[in-house]
Amino acid sequence: MSSTLKTLDPTQVELEISISTEEFDAAQDAAFRALVRRVKVPGFRPGKVPRKIFENTYGTTGIVERALDDLVPTKYAAAVEEHHLEPVARPQMELIPEADGQPLRVKAIVAIRPEIDPQGYQGVEITEVPESATDDDVTRTLDQMRRDAATLVPVDRAAQLGDVVTIDYAGSIDGVAFDGGTATGQETELDESRFVPGFVAGIVGMTAGESKDVTADFPADYGNEELAGKQAVFAITLHDVKERELPPLDDDFAKRVSQLQTLDELRADVKRRLDEQVKSNARRRMSSDLLEKVVAANEIPLPAVLVERELDSLVTDMQQYVARAGISWDDYLTQSGKSEQEVRDGYREEAERRVKTTLLVEAIAKKEGIVATQADVEGELDALSAQYGQPRERIVEALQSNVGALVDGIVRTKTIERMIEQAKRVPATETVST
Repeated sequence: MSSTLKTLDPTQVELEISISTEEFDAAQDAAFRALVRRVKVPGFRPGKVPRKIFENTYGTTGIVERALDDLVPTKYAAAVEEHHLEPVARPQMELIPEADGQPLRVKAIVAIRPEIDPQGYQGVEITEVPESATDDDVTRTLDQMRRDAATLVPVDRAAQLGDVVTIDYAGSIDGVAFDGGTATGQETELDESRFVPGFVAGIVGMTAGESKDVTADFPADYGNEELAGKQAVFAITLHDVKERELPPLDDDFAKRVSQLQTLDELRADVKRRLDEQVKSNARRRMSSDLLEKVVAANEIPLPAVLVERELDSLVTDMQQYVARAGISWDDYLTQSGKSEQEVRDGYREEAERRVKTTLLVEAIAKKEGIVATQADVEGELDALSAQYGQPRERIVEALQSNVGALVDGIVRTKTIERMIEQAKRVPATETVST
């Protein structure tokens, strides 16, 4: 045995790796042969400089360092395999000072995946969620498709909800115009949910050529803080009123809005797509419910390096979100009144939850013997190809070093699917035990 193991805690061990004199000598010989090809010494051809002269000219440090760089990773990998470890990060290594009668030794502090025996993941009670679309869902979708395909027809009457009108408007608060409050020739659907309260209601009843002032109230939680909670007056001129003329729901409509030939085919296609969406959403909700309960039922030691890595990811995501909003990170910190460390600490609980969930799902997959088959990988590549409209070859090329993450994602999905299938589904009207 060329290495010994000392457990520091459930997520960290210390390896002491011995390197025999014969191994070290052989590694130094190989290192010298590699280095000597790159040096020039007067009187000698490249690669033909005797070792003694090389060492007198350049010293032995370079040979020793190169030998260790080549030898230690191999010895470390052998020690990891010998002790059946699952490292989760690069080790911290150092040479142990030489001692009489002792071989050259290296100490490695290794963060490892903790041993987990997952409990309570079978037969978990979760709230039943419908996994297929209803007839009403299909009808609403077809109605929306008719609205999208509708023809706008001018009408000689007062504006009503659902009409599309062309207006000019100029908004002001306390007599002062505000940014984004003015438009000319704006085509607007009279849908109250799309505008601040009072705006659409004030337009309803107006006729072409009419002008009037309309009062509208910005909600207290409005996205623009300068407008939130304030009352505005909009000077509105209405130019015309149009109503939607919906096409008949028939075979011609199906041909118009799709590549299908009949309404029955269109209805079936809409049902299929809605079913996929409803099932996906249902599985997401049930998996969230399931994982929350299983995670709560298991105590898992968390490798600090994985938590810190997850924290890095969460903070980076936040920085990118802030940048997309057009705000610098420093300005965001100033506005929030927090330091970067305080922002980071605020994500710690979420980072720990994510790491715990990942480790637990991986342990369940291992216990259940769940793996990603070649067919699984091929199916996922086909799905990605269809999703992004790219040839499979380009998808594979884009993945490159992320193939491992693809495989991990497949295993995670299959594991959660099995847990859902093993769960006890309880109707939403019943109380689900925790």
